[in-house]
Amino acid sequence: MASALYTSFKALLLTADIDLAADDIRAVIVDTADYTYSAAHDFLADVPGGARVAVSSALGSKTTTGGVFDAADTTFSAVTGDSVEAIVLYKHTGSDATADLIAYIDGVSVTPNGGDITIQWNASGIFAL
Repeated sequence: MASALYTSFKALLLTADIDLAADDIRAVIVDTADYTYSAAHDFLADVPGGARVAVSSALGSKTTTGGVFDAADTTFSAVTGDSVEAIVLYKHTGSDATADLIAYIDGVSVTPNGGDITIQWNASGIFAL
């Protein structure tokens, strides 16, 4: 599966119901053996708990310059569990049933060993519109 923006996120952008710079945006690293991307997914509840290897705190230093979303590199502390093959970005609301999915980022390959995992976002940004 290639990286993609969730369809529901695109609709939220068009109706100004999400603000990438101001909202609490987080990342979850996932095991694709337990989760398969679907454009029909719209909330974090659509990503099974067993697929979620670790969840970040709020992304820091977010920018939305020139149609490009970017943030500071993200560290997941003391990660154990299944291998990681993707990252899912979402708007944290405190409830998985209302936490809007934003992006599915493929191409990650990490096997947790109890240490920290740092995601170094692409120098050109996390994604562009």
